[in-house]
Amino acid sequence: AGLSFTGKLPFLCSFGCFLTGRYDTIRLSVAYSQANVRLIGTHAGVGIGDDGHSQMGLEDLALMRALPTMGVFQPMDATETTHLMRYLVTEWKGPAYVRLTRQNLPDLFPSGARFEPLKLMRVLPAEKPRVSFIATGGVVGEAYEAAKALSQKGISADVWNCHAIKPFDAKTMTEIARNSQLVVSVEDHTVLGGLGSCVAEAMAENGAKARLQRIGVQDEFGESGDPAELYDKFGLSARAITERVSAFMRELS
Repeated sequence: AGLSFTGKLPFLCSFGCFLTGRYDTIRLSVAYSQANVRLIGTHAGVGIGDDGHSQMGLEDLALMRALPTMGVFQPMDATETTHLMRYLVTEWKGPAYVRLTRQNLPDLFPSGARFEPLKLMRVLPAEKPRVSFIATGGVVGEAYEAAKALSQKGISADVWNCHAIKPFDAKTMTEIARNSQLVVSVEDHTVLGGLGSCVAEAMAENGAKARLQRIGVQDEFGESGDPAELYDKFGLSARAITERVSAFMRELS
């Protein structure tokens, strides 16, 4: 914070769970002071695998989102990370928290697409989608594969990537919800206070009629294990997402 007030643009990087462990300091020295600081929280979610819950950032989005003045961001792949970092260096003013993964992620940023800061981006289109996925970070790829599997089952689905948790693109979210039967938020984070909460708030406040399913860690602690097995256990794998959404769509019909 002190460096920022001398005109520097400091980046502080550590595990997301350890950064948010200094919450009171961030709250007063960075957010309250509106310091132009970039906090980079890595090793997010159960996707880090064997290190277990003590190393997993699972509540960090909710904590940072609650702080006035704090921007909260989570890119889906390396290309979007590059675009986002450039935006945070050249345009964003004030505090920002960026959430990154430990694991490598598939390249999903559409070739030739323009990065639109603070906007939801459709990474998998569908004609007249019955299901719309809103995903962020490490599980955008899982939602992508789930949407393709659902389409093969006759359930049209598109996928939207959310790199900005705060400020959240409520306008686009409302338009998506008005054109789908079911909206599914997907995040490697607790379902309390993160992306799912952003989606629910936008839909409720703007009168969207679509149903909502929030997929994430369900008010429980993570555990140690193989990342793919943990994604399956916590319902974040493409297979688990496909099964859950398929079952819900059967109930609707």
